[in-house]
Amino acid sequence: MSLEDLTEDVEATYRDLGDTCTTSLDRETRTELAMLETVLEPEETDELVRRAIHLLFQSTVETGRLDFHLRSGYDVTYDEYLTGMTFQEMAGGQTYPKLDDERRYRF
Repeated sequence: MSLEDLTEDVEATYRDLGDTCTTSLDRETRTELAMLETVLEPEETDELVRRAIHLLFQSTVETGRLDFHLRSGYDVTYDEYLTGMTFQEMAGGQTYPKLDDERRYRF
């Protein structure tokens, strides 16, 4: 295989995506998807879309962006969502031990 073969295959896949992909794609996304489909040779284009969603999700979780949006919109983190409990609930709520002034600064 050569660079010309790759270019031809990507261009052919790019053209085919217009007929088979129901999601509207801009030119850049369509070109990238054509390259991935040509090189990775999945059984269906849908498989690449599924992989892309998994990678986007993983990246969003690992960079903290998911937690940021969850905290902003729902006041929870992804870990809290997974456990079904807030950190406050895990730590026993808002109940703090009574302060003992005599022992307050002892270690």
